[in-house]
Order: sequence, then structure tokens, then C-alpha cells
Amino acid sequence: MVDNITTLGDPKYYQNRELSWLDFNSRVIEEAIDPTNPLLEQLTFLSIGSSNLDEFYKVRVAGLQDQSKMGVNEVDTKKQWTPEKQLKEITKKNRLNVERQYALFDLKKKELEEHRVYFKSIKDWIEEEKAEAKRLFEEEIEPALTPYGIDAYRPFPHLSDGVLHLFVRLERTGTPFIAIIPISTRLKRMYPISREGQTLLLFIEDIIYAFLNDLFKGYTITYSFTFRVKRNADLEIQEEGAEDLLEVIKDYLEKRKNGRAVRLEIDERLADIPVEEDIEYLKKELMVKKRDVYRINGPLDLTCLDEVTDLLESKGFEGYPSFTPYYPAQLENQSIYSLIEKQDVFLHHPFESFEPVISFVKEAAEDKRTVSIKQTLYRVSKDSPLIEALKYAANNGIQVTVLVELKARFDEANNVHWAKELEEAGAHILYGVKGLKTHSKATLVIKKERSGFKRYVHLGTGNYNEETAKQYTDMGLVSSNEELAQDVSDFFNYLSGYSTQPNYTLLHVSPFDIRDRFIDNIEKEIQLHQSFGNGHIIAKMNSLTDKKMILKLYEASQAGVKIELIVRGICCLIPGIKGISENITVRSVIGRYLEHSRIYYFYHNGEEELYLSSADMMTRNMIKRVEIAFPILNSELEKHILSILKLYLYDNTKAWELNAQGVYHKLNPQGNKPISAQQTLIDLFSP
Repeated sequence: MVDNITTLGDPKYYQNRELSWLDFNSRVIEEAIDPTNPLLEQLTFLSIGSSNLDEFYKVRVAGLQDQSKMGVNEVDTKKQWTPEKQLKEITKKNRLNVERQYALFDLKKKELEEHRVYFKSIKDWIEEEKAEAKRLFEEEIEPALTPYGIDAYRPFPHLSDGVLHLFVRLERTGTPFIAIIPISTRLKRMYPISREGQTLLLFIEDIIYAFLNDLFKGYTITYSFTFRVKRNADLEIQEEGAEDLLEVIKDYLEKRKNGRAVRLEIDERLADIPVEEDIEYLKKELMVKKRDVYRINGPLDLTCLDEVTDLLESKGFEGYPSFTPYYPAQLENQSIYSLIEKQDVFLHHPFESFEPVISFVKEAAEDKRTVSIKQTLYRVSKDSPLIEALKYAANNGIQVTVLVELKARFDEANNVHWAKELEEAGAHILYGVKGLKTHSKATLVIKKERSGFKRYVHLGTGNYNEETAKQYTDMGLVSSNEELAQDVSDFFNYLSGYSTQPNYTLLHVSPFDIRDRFIDNIEKEIQLHQSFGNGHIIAKMNSLTDKKMILKLYEASQAGVKIELIVRGICCLIPGIKGISENITVRSVIGRYLEHSRIYYFYHNGEEELYLSSADMMTRNMIKRVEIAFPILNSELEKHILSILKLYLYDNTKAWELNAQGVYHKLNPQGNKPISAQQTLIDLFSP
């Protein structure tokens, strides 16, 4: 058995974080050919693959490019790769992913043709279609277009992040010219034409291309092609010395609009001649490298398929069968507060409704006995009922304290807006902790009862967002347990005042404490296994990247502990390696809902411990964020959650397993009864 830390740290025992993420996106894309998904949903997965990749480039690849540009040669902690090596490997794997995505898109187009729905190429338009396209151009598109010529008096224009642009080569009396036309995101991407029982789908860029002469009268169009730029969103927020973080965030959002170009995509469908010279020109102006140029024989940005699915839905195409989250029967005729006086309440979204969480805050806001409400907000919806309840409470004299995490990436503007609204209503607003993101999901309600003050808490694995609660699997606990409530009270006082990290009784709070606690739990599992031979760990999370956690899991595997990991996304651990991780299995479930709950279970020779958490086993969650892990104290609830974990371990239709070579393969029933964890839970909670 390999048992020394030097050997366990060998790079061959780890996967690179970025390549593992690309593997995850590949699994998402492959859902486009899963026959258990309706055609509409298959198209949606292709769209998700594109939006995922955009964010990956704007953040992860952008950060590596910055390091490479500055000559940083510091290697990553697991594979020992330099930034330049990582960028090279990312490019290699991602090009294969993109090729596969567009190959599947071509397959989906053929399937749609069987339903008389056609993506009609400009080269195949008949006269009637040209006439309708001309009308669309003149009435719905042309007024919103502004061509930008490029010459000594008209500099190269700013190209907005993610916006489609047409690059146009034209000439007049033998003199060549260049122009660029941005296509406003306020315009539709797809324009349907109905004819003889058929639906023809025209891309806006194709319509503009067909009538370019109308925009450049007196000039001859040589050729044109569509391109798109993604920009760096991985800008550092300068917290040091800031007097007002709100103003810092506003400045940050302005700067992000002009981030450095990180990817250039070229649509080569309509360019009849080689465009190498123009690509070189764009590369030079945008300062991107050859590896960051993607030449695609297809429409750019497949998130446009969302428009297609909306259209098809209106024509009677069906997606997943409708499902209404179950509202717990025990809450039908009583207040949630009456119930949690007697017992803890466990909620599993989206199978169970998020409404009880909203009621928990709304009832408190309307109760004259309520003294204060405290809540952490990371990502909330645009029209959040929770925000409205908090504003109502503040307006009615209840002390409302809300930590609004302004540094929640891509939600900064939304959170700035809500912070202002809450502050205007009279709530006390906290902006987080210096140098850390507050990712915890916690609510504390304090009431003045006849017997004295009484505290009630909600803790969860997901955001206080009723919209994503319909799309993500998450878990939450509502409780009046005195020790738990005291811990949550101490937690909020730590955030709002000045004190060292409290000594919690039940909670474990990062930075550091969650990782320390889990390492202690693994140590204990190893020791008990050596005595009783029944060591067992099950953990479900979004991503596993933290090297200290991986080393400890390898150590447990070497000791013989059975470890079952359910990791939706990135997994830097490699299972099944003889002498290293042969007692570890890793699976990823990609289904109708995005798996988001974090669950950590330790058998401990029958004295089981089970935690729910806002934290993944990622270094950023362990040492760079304020996170909470909380125990499930009720044995019946613990058994229930454990049964859910086991259901995911039995899934043989939506699960992918990772092998010792670092390759995922999708499971199939192979003659056994098909089991989908998500579908089983939907069936369980359906009327």
C-alpha cells in the first residue's frame, strides 16, 4: 500500500480542475442525445453548454490568460501545470467539445425537419422567402442597425461582450473598405416564417447579410461573416482601503464591460472565400492568440436555441411533463412556526415547494411578536417575495439585518439594487466580510413570546431564490432547536459586529472550520474502520478540488474505508487507482434539475453524522468564503436524507461514472430496472 504524502501528491493521481470542468460541460452537451429527454429539452442542453462555456472563458480561462501574459509560471497544486500548459490543454479539449456540440446540433436540425421545422440557409431561400426576409429586414431589423466604417477618421469600434457582429469587406472604385455592424441584443435572434405547413427559422445575421447592399449604398459588398467576442470578467475587486464597497462594486461593473478579449468566434457559413487576412486583423485589434480563435461552420452562440424552444412550445411541442412542487400536507392548516415548535422541518427542493421558506419570513414580518429578522442573501430573483417581506418588516419597526453579498459574481448589479431598496426601507445592510464571500444560506427570526425570547432558524444548501428553487435540487432545515438557534445568532453577531470567530456548538463555519471538521470526521472513520471494518463515507457536492480533502480521502481509501462520491461538476480526485483510491467511486448525475445540494455522511460505526452545507469541497469554499455546515439531529430526518443519497447511488439512467483513467462513461440499465433519482423523487411527490 502506498502510504506516504509525497507519493499521494504525485500529479498522475489528480485531474486538472479546468479540464475536469470541460468534462462536465461535455456531459451536459451529451444530454442532447439522451432519448429520455424530450427534443425541446435536448435543444436546451445544447444551449446550456454554450452559456456554461461563455462563463468558463470569461472567468477561468481569462484568469489563466492574465497569468500567462504577465509571465507567471507558478504551477497548479495538483497537476503541476503552468498557466501556459493549462491553456494549451484547455484548447485541445474544448475544440473537441465544440465540434461535438455542433455535430449534435446538426443531428437535432434533422430531427426537427421530421416535424417540418427547418433552419433555412440563405443559400436555399426561394423568392417568397426572400421577399418575407426583405420585409423583416426593413420593418424589424434595419432601423436598429448602425454600421461602423473603419478608417483614419473612424477608429476600430468597441465590441461589446457576447454581441454578434458582422464583419463586412466592401469596395468602391477599386478602393477596399472595412465595416463592422453590431447586432443589438434587443433584437430577436430567430425569425420564423410559416409556409405550407412548414416553419422556417431564419437567423438575424443571415437576414442582415442578405440585404447588406441596403446599408452601404454606392458600395459593392465583397463578402461578410459573423463574429463574436467574449471578454474578461475576472477583474479583481479592490477592497483594500475602500470606504464604501457599494461604490467599489459600481466601478468594478463599469470596468468589466471593457474587459480584455479572451475568445474570438468566427461563423464561416457564409464566407465564400478564405478570410484569413480578416481574422488576423481582428486578432491584432483584439489582442487574442490563435488558440483563442474558434472557426465554426454554424451559427454562433447556441443559447439562441432558447428562442427556438419557446417557439416550438407555442406550436405544441412538449418538454418535460409539468411538475408542481409538493406543498407539505402538515403545513396546509397550520403556521410553520407552530410546526417547528414541535419538530424540525426538512425541505427538499424542487420536489418540495419553496413556499414554506417564503412563509417563514413573511409570517415573521407580519407577526407583532417578531423583534428581529436576520438573513444572508447571495443570489435572489428579480422580483423576490423575500425582499418584499423584509422591506415590509423593516417599515413596520422590526429590526431587519441583511447581509447582501455584493461580490456574488454576475449578480453584483442585482444585489446592489436590492441593498439600496432594503436600506431605504429601514433595514440594516451588511456587505459581507472583507476578503471573503459570504456564501452561507441562513435566516434567524427572534420573537418575544410570553415565556421570553424565542429563536427560529432556516439553514439551507441553496440560495434564497424562489425561481432557481424550481430548477436546482437543494435542501433546507427549519428549526427552533435552541443550540442551533444560538449558533446562528452568534454567527450573525459575528458578521454584523466585531468579534473573533465564535465557538459554535453545532455549526461548522468556514473559513477553515468546515475543512478541519471534515478531516477530523475522516480521521475518525479511518480509526473506527481499523477496529470494526465497516468504514463508510458518502458525500454529494457540486465540485471537489481541495487537495487537502483529496489527500485525506485517498488516505481513507488506503485504510479500506468505502467512499462513495456524487460530484456533479469538477472532480480533481481520480477513483479506482490500485493502492491509492481503489475504495472510492465517483459518479455525476446530469438531469432535468441542476444538482446543487451538498450532503456529507460519516458512518462512524453506527453513530452516524450527517451534515448539509452551503460549501463544496473546494479550496475557495474552505478558506476563502464564509460557509456553514449544519448537522441533521433528528434520526428520522437523517435516515430520510440517507435514503435520498442511496437513491442517487442507484441511478443507472442519468449517472456518469469516473474511471481510474479519468474518463467518464454514462451508465445504462443493461436489462435492469431503469432508475433515475430525480424522476423517482418527482413520482414520489406527484399527486
